[in-house]
Order: sequence, then C-alpha cells, then structure tokens
Amino acid sequence: MTAAISRGRVRAVLGPTNTGKTYLAMDRMLGHTSGMIGFPLRLLARENYDRIVGLKGKGSVALITGEEKIIPDNPRWFVCTVESMPMDRPVEFMAVDEIQLCGDPERGHIFTQRLLHARGLSETMFMGADTIRPLVRKLVPEAEIDDRKRFSTLTYTGPKKITRLPRRSAVVAFSVDEVYAIAEIIRRQRGGTAVVLGALSPRTRNAQVALYQEGEVDYMVATDAIGMGLNMDVDHVAFAGVRKFDGKRPRLLSPAEVGQIAGRAGRHMNDGTFGVTNEVKPLEKEMTEAVEEHRFDALKNIYWRNAALDFNSPKRLLKSLERKAPRFELIPARMADDHDALVHLAADQEIADIATNPAAVRQLWEVCQVPDFRKMLADHHLKLVRTVYLLLNRNDGRLPEDWVSSQISQLNAEEGGIDSLTTRIAHIRTWTYITHRADWLQDTQHWQERAREIEDRLSDALHRKLTQRFVDRRAAFFDRKRGDGSELLSAVTAKGILVVEGERVGRLEGLKFIPSDEALADKAILTAAQQALRRDMGLRVQQLVNAQDNAFRLSDDGAILWKAAPVAQLKEGSSVLHPSVSLNRNDFLDNRQRQQIEKRLSLWLKKYLADHFGPLTKMLEAGTAGAVRGILFHLAEGLGSVPRHTVKPLLDGLGQRGCKVLRAGGVKIGALAVFFPVLLHASKIRLRGLLWSIARDINPPNIEFDRYKATYASGLATQEFWRATGHNVFGGLAIRIDQLEKVHELLIRRGRQGAFLVTPDILDLAQCDVSGFGAIAKGLGFRIKEDEMGLTLTPRSQAPRSKRRKKSTGGAKQPSHRKRQNPINPDSPFAALQELVDRK
Repeated sequence: MTAAISRGRVRAVLGPTNTGKTYLAMDRMLGHTSGMIGFPLRLLARENYDRIVGLKGKGSVALITGEEKIIPDNPRWFVCTVESMPMDRPVEFMAVDEIQLCGDPERGHIFTQRLLHARGLSETMFMGADTIRPLVRKLVPEAEIDDRKRFSTLTYTGPKKITRLPRRSAVVAFSVDEVYAIAEIIRRQRGGTAVVLGALSPRTRNAQVALYQEGEVDYMVATDAIGMGLNMDVDHVAFAGVRKFDGKRPRLLSPAEVGQIAGRAGRHMNDGTFGVTNEVKPLEKEMTEAVEEHRFDALKNIYWRNAALDFNSPKRLLKSLERKAPRFELIPARMADDHDALVHLAADQEIADIATNPAAVRQLWEVCQVPDFRKMLADHHLKLVRTVYLLLNRNDGRLPEDWVSSQISQLNAEEGGIDSLTTRIAHIRTWTYITHRADWLQDTQHWQERAREIEDRLSDALHRKLTQRFVDRRAAFFDRKRGDGSELLSAVTAKGILVVEGERVGRLEGLKFIPSDEALADKAILTAAQQALRRDMGLRVQQLVNAQDNAFRLSDDGAILWKAAPVAQLKEGSSVLHPSVSLNRNDFLDNRQRQQIEKRLSLWLKKYLADHFGPLTKMLEAGTAGAVRGILFHLAEGLGSVPRHTVKPLLDGLGQRGCKVLRAGGVKIGALAVFFPVLLHASKIRLRGLLWSIARDINPPNIEFDRYKATYASGLATQEFWRATGHNVFGGLAIRIDQLEKVHELLIRRGRQGAFLVTPDILDLAQCDVSGFGAIAKGLGFRIKEDEMGLTLTPRSQAPRSKRRKKSTGGAKQPSHRKRQNPINPDSPFAALQELVDRK
C-alpha cells in the first residue's frame, strides 16, 4: 500500500506544545473557501467550533463529533473529532491535529488512516509532535515539514509538597481515586481545585476548566487528559505519579508523554515549570533535560488497521479487519472496541442469520461502532449493541420509539453522588451517539434534543457536586489574598465571633480561641485571627475583671466558668477549704493580665466558698476559743462534719455554754457525729466532694447526689471520700450522717424493751433492704439474728438474763461497778449512751 496521491500542498507542522500550530491551522483554513479540521477530543472540537462561529457565524460552520452534529444547510468549514471526519466530502483545506497519536495503541489506526488518506484539494496540514517526523518523511514523502519552536521556556523545578505548590498549578494523577484524594487535600489546604477527568462529559469538563480559568480556584487536578490541547493558563505542572495503565499493564511514562503533559505549563510568551509532588521520586536528569530541550525518541512504528473492508459476510469482514499491514512501519492496531464487539456478535447465531448480505453486514459494523463510554464492553455494552441490531432488523431499520424512550428515561435522574452521576452521563453519552444516527430513528431531532437535555442537566449536576466537594470559595479567597501579599482584615465581634475579611473563622469561649477547621488548615487565616485576638484580649480581660460575681460559676469538675466557658481551674491550696486558682493556658495573655484575672477569680472564689459554708465560716470568723474553737477546727477539716469519738475529749470539756454556742451557730451534736445539717444538702455535698478531691489532686468520683436520697453504694468512692462528704460506711452502703442519727435514735427506742424485729419503717428510714441493713445495725452496736420471722436485733448492752444473775460467793457483796460481760467499744455509738447510764 502506498500513501494517497496528494491533490495539493501537504505540510507537517511539527514541534512541542505552545508553538501556535493549532492557531496556524485555523488561520489557514479560514483563508480557504472550504475546510475541515480534526481534533483528538470532542472538547477541543467544540472549543474551536465556538471560536470560528464567533468569527464567521453559525451558518458557515459545522460541528461533527460522535455525540454531536450541528450541520447548517451550506457549511463552508467543518470542525470534527478525528474519528468523525466525513472523508467523502471534498474541501479545499484539510488538517489533523496531534498527528503523533498515530502511535497510540487504542486510537492510532484512525490517525494513521488520516495521515495516509485525508487530503484537501488545495492544502493539507498535519500538526503534532516532532517524534513523528521520520515516519512522515517515509509515508508522506511529498510533505513539507515546518519546524516550530516553543514560544516560552519550560523548566524542571524538582519535587514540591502538594501544600507548597505555586498558584496556577495543575496536578496530574493517573487514577480517579488519586485525583479525588489530591483534590481533597488541596481543598483543605488551599481552598479548592478544579477537577478534569477523561470520564467527565465535555460540558462538565468545560465548567471545571472555566472554574479554573476565571480564577475561582488556583489549582487543577487532572488525569493526562489535559495533555491534549486543553488551553489553560497553567504556570506549573506537578506529576503526582509517573506510571499509568495503558489498557494492558501499568508502565512508566515516556519522556515524550511527560513532555506533552508538562507542556501545558506556560502560555504564549509566559514561561512554565514542571516537577513532581505527592512523594514521587525526582525525575531522572536525562528525562528532565529531554523535556526542557524537547528532545524525544522518534516513533519507529505507528498503528494501522485496514480501512478497505469486505462487507460480504461477518467472517469476511473480520478477516479484512485483521489484514496485515503493507509496510513494516505500520503495525497491527490493538483490537478496538468495535472489532471486539463484532467478534462476539458474529458468533451469535441469531445475528448470523440476519447478517447474510452486504447491507446487513455493513449495518452490523455500524452498530458495533457505537462507543462504550461506560467501558463495560464485556457485559452491558455487548447486550446493548446486540439489542440495537436485532431491533433495527425487526422494525424496518428503525428503533422502536417506546423502547428508546424507556432506555433514556431511566437516566433522567440527578440524585446520587459523583460516581453515580458520572456513570449515568456515560450511559446518556452512548444514547447521544445513537440518536445522531438519522437512519435509525423516526424523529431524530426530538431524541437528539432529549438526550442532549439529559446529558446537559446531569453534567451541570456533576459540576455542582464536584464544586461542592472540592471547592471552598472562602478558603480560596483567603489563599488568593495571601498570594497577593495583602494583609487580611480581622476583628472580634461583641459576641466573641472572630472574623477575617468578613468571614467567620472561629469564636472565643471565655478567653479561649476555638478556630474553625479553615483557620486550622491555613496559616495565613490563623495568623490574622491571632492578631485580632491580641488586639481584643485587653478589652476581654477588663470585661472579666469588672464582671459581677454572678457572671462566674464553678463546674462539677472544679473549673471556674465565665461566659459559660472555663477560664481557670481549682488546685490544691493552703487547706481543704482554701483551694487556689490556676488559669488555663492562654498564649494571648501577658503577665499583668494573668495577675489581674487571678486576683479577680480568687476574690470571687473566697466569697463563693464563704457563702456556701456560711455557718462554719461565720463561726470561724467570730473568734471563739477553747473547746469550741477546737471543735470548729475539726469541722473545718471535715468540711462540716466530724465523728463524735474524734472530738470526744473536746466535748467532755465543752460545758453548757460551749454547747449553747455551737447550737446557736447551727451545729448539731449527735450521738454519732458533730455536724452542720445545712452542709448536708445535695449541692453542698457535691461541693464538699469536689474540694476534698482537689486537695488530693484527684478527679472527683462520678456520683449523682440527690436531695431525697441518703444511702448510696459505698463502692462508688473511697471511705475517706464518704467521710468528707458527711457519710458513714457500713459494708456495701454509705449513709448520710443526719439520716444515720435518725436510724440510730429509732433503734435505741425500740431496743429499750429488749430484742425487736426489723420492720419496714426501719428499712425505709435507712433507705436499704434487709441484707444491707444488717451491716448498719452491727456497726451501731446491735446483735443480729435472722430466722423465719425476719431480722431480730438485740442491743449489745443487754446481755441474756441467765448470765446477768450470778450467785454470790461466800456472802461477799458484789461491787457496784461490776465488770460487764460485753464491754462496749469506745468508738461505738453506744459508748455515749452507756456513759450516761453509768453516771446514773
């Protein structure tokens, strides 16, 4: 096979990116009365179509892609994707962009076919990388080669962290997961990024590129799809990977591929840079030099597939597709999707029974060329193309409209996340292609509009989802201000809300700054916020120092609250009733401010504790002396209560006057303890427990004290804690001392007549059951006996009658102070009672 005979001038304009090749071709085309240009991407075709329409008007320009056809009555110029170029239409000028894609394993055979056969009547132009120069010379010897130099320089700058990339950077990754992960990092650190993937619809990609181009974000994360002519103002390209999956296996990028992608950096006369990121190892020196100097290994072979097909039968069609290339420079193309679909459908007996003539075989081949945008050829796509072919042959060459409607309607939903919308768009793009087959549908315009409307709506929804997920406009605004070197304006509102450039970035809780996630993620925002805090903190401190006492509160864990937020913590002080104040750490306070706050909080705490321990505080301040003073000292150490046996010597020397002083001050001298009843209310007990814990530098136990509850499980805290909070421990129970006094008094009354049965009223008073009451009774000095009648108690001071009556020996008179058979423990609550009996 030889190259097509040229009917006019053939030029190959070769060179790196940013050399004006496409601009030259467009200018040359519009200088002819008619022309056609093929682009490697639908996106590029649409972009350049819009540009020509702006110059020449809609009536003069046609757009033909696999999914979109806009053909006016008499178009002069055609803008197409390479696959969709109508080669049977003669034009004065013909051009193909990115002609080096002849070496692409998947699409190369299409570009090769154009290189060999696409010609304009007056002029033909191929634009691409210099790597294809030797093959152009061999396969198209009549072609003039025009070398183009890059307008700007491209420089390697080495590795950079993602968070340190310069503004107007594009980050290139090679999987969807990587793209999304990097985009999320940039959103958190720099405010947001546009996202460009090959899987996005052209409309979504355009919207994402516009987001970047219009400056709403300064970063873009993309696959290598940006390497093919997307015109953007990129200053730096960062490779987040240098391996890609080529359809068969992962492999390293070639220097030419790195150069093609890196070449997106720099526009016209603006220089560009490239490097690596995301912990990718630095590029080898040989590769960076090759990219900077645009020196790449030339292509030795390009892909080819026979275009002269035999439609006499499916078998002969397959054989013609597999025909060997006529020259050694041409190598067989990888089996494309259409070829693969034909292999499967030709083996289907129902299909074979229909495809028995050239027209039916040609139609079968056309159906196999329906693109699989979902990349699900093995299952769903094969089923779809099979159904399309069968329906066309059962319905006089048309697809039933009710079936088309049902298929398209399934895709008309905007719900779901990014992945769901991407999949749905891929489905509808396939149907957009089908609806542009005018011979397959009765009302093609209606179905084209229907498919286009759904694709546009889904694309817009996907763009919104991507923007919502990967763009924080507020953080992006801050990032741009920082990049401009401008100082961020910041202030603290009267309600303690911290704003930077009018945006809320945190709040003050008391004296503590609680930054937002954006402030934590951005040093510039955090610095501006801290400057505002330092300016405002003096005023904030004065508000605290001048606040009324009711502005402060003590929490259950010992924190002093102001404006409902902790500003200090109680710590061990000179005594249990006199803890100290320790301010919470705050880097925005100076020493003078800390001293002012500590002084104010200490004064409040002193008054607060004096109010809560009022009776005890007043008696201590009254200046009493002697035994009364000693008892008050013990009461202060016990936070309002003390066991009677502890102060027994002082009680013995108290006298009537001392007793009167204590009673007048609110002290009760019980048979078991001396205490302030007012300090046994639930709120006071909680405070006592807190102060006791603080004095020992431990956390207070988590016990809910209730005003109606006097008995608790003793295992909730230590015995020392229970004593400090006015309780006595008996076995597994801790009972409040005022309630214990009542229980003790009732038992004494019942025990005057001897043994007695424990009745429900006794248990109700002790707030426990029979099993728990046994320990209380034993601790109060009673013998316990349990039988079928229940629990019987006997005072230990009452021995059995047979033992109390002893025979006299030798008529000797027994002394009046006989030794008791069962002496009472001096710590027993019965000791005081027995003392009164002995005196009588």
